[in-house]
Amino acid sequence: MNLIDKYFPNLSPLQKEQMAAMPALYSEWNAKINVISRKDMEHFVEHHLLHSLAIAKVITFLPEARILDVGTGGGFPGIPLAVLFPDTQFHLVDSIGKKIKVVTDVATQLGLKNVRAEQIRAEELKGQYDFVVSRAVTDLSQFVPWVRGRFAAQQRHSLANGILYLKGGDLTSELAPFGDKPHLYPISTFYEEPFFESKMVIHLPL
Repeated sequence: MNLIDKYFPNLSPLQKEQMAAMPALYSEWNAKINVISRKDMEHFVEHHLLHSLAIAKVITFLPEARILDVGTGGGFPGIPLAVLFPDTQFHLVDSIGKKIKVVTDVATQLGLKNVRAEQIRAEELKGQYDFVVSRAVTDLSQFVPWVRGRFAAQQRHSLANGILYLKGGDLTSELAPFGDKPHLYPISTFYEEPFFESKMVIHLPL
């Protein structure tokens, strides 16, 4: 947990306990269901927890804000963000039932009251959210139609309501259709580990 303490030194004792509990919980689930690649489990804190929390270096979610995590998989970035923002409501969705089973159990084991997990396709969702978060589920040009119309009209944060997307590599062609709307935050400006060198938090207001 040294990496978490390094970049998030102001966590409460409960938040530290919840973060510290996650590697064992996911390791246990991974033995039953391949939620995270076996090799990647060795770098769980850096590649999954810290990567998910990069969104918190871009924005501080307000109490009662509503955040939708689309294609959450095993619960990333939603679960770590829900630990960090206990007064913010998180709705984690995935079309694969066994992944939602993992998310539901992890949230329960961690005592997270601000997480709702649901097996559903993003296009079938109703409701309004301040932000949609996701981690490299697909090309953004495919992702945007899934969540268009899901954003609250009222803006309560310093960033405009929209998508906060974790992705790496050369994004030039992927972001071209959106003109000058996307704002890119290089994660390497927040974290010094080499893993984050080409990774971004993309903010796309919608």
